[in-house]
Amino acid sequence: MSKTVSPDWWRGCVIYQVYPRSYQDTSGDGIGDLRGIIQRLDHIASLNVDAIWLSPFFKSPMADFGYDVSDYCDVDPMFGTLSDFDELIELAHAKGLKVIIDQVISHSSDQHAWFKESRSSRDNPKADWYVWADAKPDGTAPNNWLSIFGGPAWEWDTTRRQYYMHNFLASQPDLNFHNPDVQDAILDTVRFWLDRGVDGFRLDTVNFYVHDKLLRDNPALSLNAEDGNFMGVDAPDTNPYGFQDHLYDKSQPENIVFLQRFRALLEEYEGRTTVGEVGDGRRSLQTVAAYTNGGDKLHMCYTFDMLGAEFSAAHFRRSISNFQSVVKDGWVCWSFSNHDVERHVSRWLRDGDDPEHLARFAITMLSSFRGSICLYQGEELGLEEAEIAFEDLTDPYGIRFWPAYKGRDGCRTPMVWERNAANAGFSTAARTWLPVPERHRAHAVDQQQRVYGSVLNYYRTMLAFRKNHQALIDGDMVFIETNKDVLAFIRESADERLIVVLNLDREPQSVILPEDLVVREVLDLPGCAGGIHEGVVTLRGLDGFCGLL
Repeated sequence: MSKTVSPDWWRGCVIYQVYPRSYQDTSGDGIGDLRGIIQRLDHIASLNVDAIWLSPFFKSPMADFGYDVSDYCDVDPMFGTLSDFDELIELAHAKGLKVIIDQVISHSSDQHAWFKESRSSRDNPKADWYVWADAKPDGTAPNNWLSIFGGPAWEWDTTRRQYYMHNFLASQPDLNFHNPDVQDAILDTVRFWLDRGVDGFRLDTVNFYVHDKLLRDNPALSLNAEDGNFMGVDAPDTNPYGFQDHLYDKSQPENIVFLQRFRALLEEYEGRTTVGEVGDGRRSLQTVAAYTNGGDKLHMCYTFDMLGAEFSAAHFRRSISNFQSVVKDGWVCWSFSNHDVERHVSRWLRDGDDPEHLARFAITMLSSFRGSICLYQGEELGLEEAEIAFEDLTDPYGIRFWPAYKGRDGCRTPMVWERNAANAGFSTAARTWLPVPERHRAHAVDQQQRVYGSVLNYYRTMLAFRKNHQALIDGDMVFIETNKDVLAFIRESADERLIVVLNLDREPQSVILPEDLVVREVLDLPGCAGGIHEGVVTLRGLDGFCGLL
């Protein structure tokens, strides 16, 4: 196991998300696997990241590609074996990489042994392990709760002659966290992975664990309210889920008690961490504050604030300032892309932009923010969203809401390693689970590896720059007011004080610094040409400047 420098290693760390299905296939079945991740550990380590987050690799019927778990304590044969996982942990630690795994515990697969027993009768030992409710007198669902994947959040079961709740697919029944036996069983599975050396957990839909016991109807969302985007979808436009104010189907106060139990378990081990995914619309920051304050719940959370289409200094300043004002003693993990949203280069690209320049600028910006950061595989290559034909879609979410929403397959296509190899070096299979986009081949690792200034090498350089400046890792962040599409802020730690200026406009900008800010030394912010003369910072479009105060 790697040496723990500090139990707070997670504060300001850089996490690299691996979507195992799409990273590297070593078995020739067209699907990535754990041995493929082992094979590519050197690539991950070369990025200067601190940790790997592995999306689910547990046993699963794969209705939602592993986010429907049928056995929390085993590896799906598609991905390998527990021995493969143990080897991955050992080799990652030897390279100085922590390993974080995805815990999907708000719901299980309907193929899980727990659910099979629960649905068998109303009086079996696990009868109350899932959320069951009687039909209304007219046979309709118990209330108006909706599934994110479309339709009611209730499915009729003919054996129990009751409805069960599912926030996602009907094959993903929600566990009943009001039952302490369920909490105990879940925590036992967490301990299983802690004992195998896992360094932390990314908690999927962390505010969905507990539902309202009274099963009260959600009210309609008022038209002037700003409900957040879950999974990158503008819910009011494409999904009726966004029509409701989700007061009762998630984010219940009892959730906090379970998170305290989860944290208490982690405290039995050294240097472990948690990062929670919070999708709670306009209340996301309040939920993050509740889940991360006090030092007895989650270590950090992330929201969907920076996973949308808006790209402006005002938006990023507002997102960070709001977090800092609402979440007083908690910690955030920022990201621009993940496996649920359109890749950020595509979201933010405008006519006339050089996508590679935008990709370089984005990591400069993300690396400068206060908080931990999470990168998604392929963004270090500057990959754009892939166009997937309807007949090639695998995502049930995209299939359900096509064509208004194309789903998540476009950001989940296989990694491109070698431009001219079969399937760009991802697999030797005749057909991969998602097609390898031809336009991605030009961005393959072997094409960027030895090119100075490539997006890949820029990521390496920028993340090394961040790692060498403590102020950027966990220093305070205070904004400097400007009247332009420019982010200007000070990052300050105990022994370092930096100023960072980032021009989000496509046109050159000049920023006059306050007289009391004297730049003693201009730092070579990788790839940026911003300069300063007599207190005026000049920047090209999508350009940055960093100086030592």
